[in-house]
Order: sequence, then structure tokens, then C-alpha cells
Amino acid sequence: MNIKDLTPAIAIHAGEYLADELAAREMTQQEFAALIGMNKSQLNEIIKGKRGINAELSILIGEALKMEPEIWLNLQLQYELDKARVDEKVQERQTAIEVFNRLVKGNVPFQFLKKLGRLSGDPLFDIPKVKEIYGVSSLEGLASVFSKPAYRFRQSVKLQVDQVNLVGWVKMAEYMAKEVAVPAFNHTQQDSVMKRLRNAIQKNSNLKENVRLILADAGIKLVYLENPPKTPVDGISFWSEGSPAIGMTLRHKRIDNFAFTLFHELGHVYMHLVNNNEAEFIDLTSDEKESKEEREADLFAQNYLIERAAYLRFKETSHILDDEAV
Repeated sequence: MNIKDLTPAIAIHAGEYLADELAAREMTQQEFAALIGMNKSQLNEIIKGKRGINAELSILIGEALKMEPEIWLNLQLQYELDKARVDEKVQERQTAIEVFNRLVKGNVPFQFLKKLGRLSGDPLFDIPKVKEIYGVSSLEGLASVFSKPAYRFRQSVKLQVDQVNLVGWVKMAEYMAKEVAVPAFNHTQQDSVMKRLRNAIQKNSNLKENVRLILADAGIKLVYLENPPKTPVDGISFWSEGSPAIGMTLRHKRIDNFAFTLFHELGHVYMHLVNNNEAEFIDLTSDEKESKEEREADLFAQNYLIERAAYLRFKETSHILDDEAV
């Protein structure tokens, strides 16, 4: 950025420079006023910034101080320009604060996004960032984001769900997925991908990163994003710029929950997203009757985590479900 494009914090009147010059020359205002033929009170108004320096006065000041008159005329002009810039900057911030208080607060999980380092608390920075994260051209468009059926109706009677936090988490997961690049997705690799994932889970070494790499190699984006308060969400699956994507919270911090959530979301990817590039599935804790798609994703996870044939053999031969038998 060019230093000439910077907006000053305050505008300094030419009279302040004149006061410094008189002090350096040990001249009183009364003496200088008499020298240039001006009333002392008028000179005092210039020094206090209440009166400007015009072309005629700049000539007299320049002659009295043995300085080029253009210096004083330019100082006055610079003050007028800086004052206009400062006023514009104040107006811009005032408008931003009003918009932030009216449209951002209450509609965006500010503390959650700030904790993630995505928002700063400065409305001039945060307003365009919120529009970028939520994919809206104006903050008035935030209302349309909340109108999606998944956000409106997937509620739990037993657990309190904060809709603002839920939508914020979803939009942040989508935003993070856009920052990820993966090769083209090939759904025919399903069995080999699931086998690699199951092996990684069994080894349980650097699991999160290894799972991310396996999915990336298969053309599937994976992002980890903790859940905000009152948002009992485990995962989400959706399309992200032509690639399937999964977001996971890891809120239970258990490998069994991690494995089942991962495979459940992959069930949505391989069974549902491949047929609908606008679909989105939120794995939100709920006591509602699950949809057909959710039941299918559960069964997909069950069968890939434990092969059905092996499970049936286990049931036939094991009558005591102790640790050794399992």
C-alpha cells in the first residue's frame, strides 16, 4: 500500500504547525499578529484550528517567517483533505457498527467464529468475512440461510439445539471444505476405500490425519470442526465445489463414535450424494423418527464396520458376550 493512501488517525490543522514555529522562534502571538497586520484574536483562532489559512495569509506568514508561502497553503489543504478522510472513515465505521449490531449479532455465533480465528471483533473486517463464510452478497440474506428445512426442523426434544450455532457450524464446515483441494471423486472405489479406512481404525495410529489422507486420495474432502455450545452435531456430508465432503466434530472423543460417524457419513456419500449434487445430511442428535436415508446410512456403517457374515457367525458360535469372545 502506498503511504499516500493511508488515512490519518486525526487531521492536523496548519495552525498547530504555526504555533510550533512561533514557539521555536520564541515569538508571542501578539508579536506575530502585529508583524503580519492581524488581530491577535484572529491569529488565535487560526492556531486553535477555528479559522483557515488562505492564499493572502500564506504569503504574509511566509514572508514573516522567511518560508515559502506554498508550505502554509499546502498544510491547510492537507488538513482539509485529511479531515474529509477522517470523517469518511468515521462514517464508514459508524455504519459498520450499526449493521454489525443489527444483523450479525443474534444471527451468527460470533464467539465461536472468533475462537476459530475467523472473526476479529472489528466490524470492518468481520462483515465481509461473515458474508464470505455464509455465502451471501449482503447480510440481509442471512435470513434465507435459516430457511433451509434441515436447519428449521431437525430438532431434538431432549437436547436443546441452538439454531444460530448449528447454522454457523454448518456454514463454517462448508467454508473450510472450500479451502481443501482433492482429485476427482470415483464412487467405484468404495470397497477399497472402506477397507483402507477399517485398517487405519484398527491400527489407531495418527488416525485423524491418516483418515483425512485416505479420503483425500479417494476424492473426498474431510474437515474436523469442533461443535459450538448447544449444538449436538456429530457430522455432516455435502457437495463442495464438485467433490463430496464430510465435516466431523469428534465431540465424544471416542474411537467407536469416530468410526461410526465417519462410516455413516460415507454412507450418505456413496448412497445419496452420488445421486444428488445438492443434497446435504446433518448428523444431529435427535429423538425424531429417522428418515429412510439416515437408516440406510446407519446400515451402511454397520455392515462396513463389522461384516454381516462375520457378525452372524459370531452370533451362532458365541453365547457369552465377554471381552475375549468379542
